[in-house]
Amino acid sequence: MTEPAPLPKPMASPLHPPHFDQGWENIRVEHLQNPGSGEGPYHCEDEHTLFISLASRPVHYVHRQDGQTHAGLHRPGDLLITPANTHLFARWEGDEDCLQIQLSDLFLKRIAAETFKGSDRLQLIPAFQQRDAQVEAIAHLMLTESQQNAAGNQLYMDSLANILAVNLLRQFATTQPQLPVYPGGLPTRQLQRIFDYIDAHLDQEIKLANLAGLLGMSQFHFSHLFKQSLGISPYQYLLQQRVTRAKQFLKQTDRSIAEIALDCGFNSHSHLSKQFRQFTGMTPKAFRVS
Repeated sequence: MTEPAPLPKPMASPLHPPHFDQGWENIRVEHLQNPGSGEGPYHCEDEHTLFISLASRPVHYVHRQDGQTHAGLHRPGDLLITPANTHLFARWEGDEDCLQIQLSDLFLKRIAAETFKGSDRLQLIPAFQQRDAQVEAIAHLMLTESQQNAAGNQLYMDSLANILAVNLLRQFATTQPQLPVYPGGLPTRQLQRIFDYIDAHLDQEIKLANLAGLLGMSQFHFSHLFKQSLGISPYQYLLQQRVTRAKQFLKQTDRSIAEIALDCGFNSHSHLSKQFRQFTGMTPKAFRVS
C-alpha cells in the first residue's frame, strides 16, 4: 500500500470558518457540503471543533494535526476532534458532507470545573476517526434544531451542549474523569424554586445556567436530577408550561395568536403552533373555538 502524499504545512495565517449567528451561546453548528475533492487548513484559537461525517458513501481523508497524520475511509458517524488552538490540515477525495460543531473553550473549562470536581484543567486531545454513539446522537439533534429553527431555543441547546461537552471530556480528554453520583433526585423545596422561576420568566429566554445556579449545582447534574424527579427534561417542562399558559390566554383573552406566542416565550406564531399541536393534537386556532 502506498503512503499518502506528504501534506503541506499549515498556512501562517490561520483559516477561520465564516462567522454566523444562530442566537445560541457557547456553540455553533454548521452543515458543511463541498462537492468534489479538496484540501485546506483549519484553525480556531478559542473554540474546540468536532467534525462528524454525514456522507452516504465513505470518503477518503488525510488529516494532520498536532504533528500526527492519519489517513482512512470515513463512514457516516466517524468523528474528528480538533482542540482549540490546534492547526488542522485536511485533504479529501470525493464529495465532502460533514457536520461541524464548535464549542467555546471557556464553556468547556467551566463544564469541566462544575461537573468533575477538581478537574478544571482537563484538556481535549486531538482524535482521528473515532466512534461514539452518544456524541453522534447529540450532534444529530443539534443539526435538526439548527435546520428547523434558526433562532434556536437556548435552554434546549444549553442542555445538548452540556451533555456533548461532558461526553467529550469523558472520552477524549487528557484523563478520563468519573462523574460524581447524586442519588434521589431534587427535594420538593428545590423543585418548587425552579417551578416558581420558570413561571415568572415564561415570556423570556431561560438558560440552563440560570436554573442550575438557583440550586448551586452544575448544569449537567441539575438536568439529570430534574429528569430523575419529574421524568422529563427541564426543556420539556418549560414547553409544557408555555403551552399551558397559551391555552389560558387563548380561552380568556382576545389577543392575537402571534401576540400570545411572544407572551408565552415562543419566538413566532408558527413555533407556538408546532409545539401546541404536539402537546394537544390541535392548532391554537382550533383550540380557541373548541
